[in-house]
Amino acid sequence: MDWTSAQLRSLVELTRRGTITAVAEALGYTPGGVSQQITALEKATGRQLLRRVGRRVELTDAGATLALHAERILTTEAEAVEALERTRNEISGTLRVGLFATAAAEILPPALRQVRETHPGVTVRSRDMDVDEVYDAVAGGSVDLALGLDYPDVPIPRDPSLRVRELSRERFSLAVPTGTMSGRSGRSGRLGQSGRSGQSGRSGARQKVSLADTRDLGWILPSVGSYYGRAVLTACRRAGFEPQVLHEVTDTAATLALVEAGVGVSVVTDLMLRLRPSSLDVLELHETMERHIVVVCRSFAEHRPTVAALVDVLRASAGRRPPGGQQQSRNTLLTR
Repeated sequence: MDWTSAQLRSLVELTRRGTITAVAEALGYTPGGVSQQITALEKATGRQLLRRVGRRVELTDAGATLALHAERILTTEAEAVEALERTRNEISGTLRVGLFATAAAEILPPALRQVRETHPGVTVRSRDMDVDEVYDAVAGGSVDLALGLDYPDVPIPRDPSLRVRELSRERFSLAVPTGTMSGRSGRSGRLGQSGRSGQSGRSGARQKVSLADTRDLGWILPSVGSYYGRAVLTACRRAGFEPQVLHEVTDTAATLALVEAGVGVSVVTDLMLRLRPSSLDVLELHETMERHIVVVCRSFAEHRPTVAALVDVLRASAGRRPPGGQQQSRNTLLTR
């Protein structure tokens, strides 16, 4: 059969994602480009692989059969590439890296500087993607490795074909509009619709609150369909209340802007706070809420020289970051 790896990968991704548009987003193609790959694959096999059902498409029996074998073919091909690379002494080649917004801004740049210095033969191409999709992107082969997140309260299912290594842990704090909870000592306050007070007061010790103290406040959270949203919802329910989600927002910088504007509260980590300088209060939580920053690669690629080199650099970079992140903001109520 005269087919290509790109054509087979488009078919395999279609079984995972269900739509041509989703496959195009995952692989970095246009929807028309994906359709062309599938059409070429149908010509190569002499079989109809897809059928239209309304506005959607679904695999025919021939398509489902080929997709099953295509996944094995792509895995074997990737393993062959990894084996060949291990026969070389030098560390060189191109790596495709998937990452989420915070990683793109704070984690990858210093790692890339280190890679240029220590492994000049390695070229890294990165793609920003939804953090909940990075595991599927690695498993599907659209990226070689990815930076992702895991939450102890809502752990992401482990695919046996993937290797997940923890880079660092971050504890969540509570971000509230300036002065919202000052002097309340555990009593909840209500947020109005007006903006922040603009006062930049300091405190000798960081105020400590419970999630339950926010039961009467409005929240800014991602969708509860996301792992992050579910992790926060789980923590709030454990504290005995259901958060009142006023604004469903995924972008961290937008979340911080809304907190600063006085329209809600949210949980944040030190890494998240560095995405946007904001005038707001950051309060320590009595409850322990964490997220783990991880690097994900396929199990058989773990010892590929270029992959191992980049993973080592990422782990070293994470180890050099201060455990407390913005230590100054730990000791003051104002985050700068």
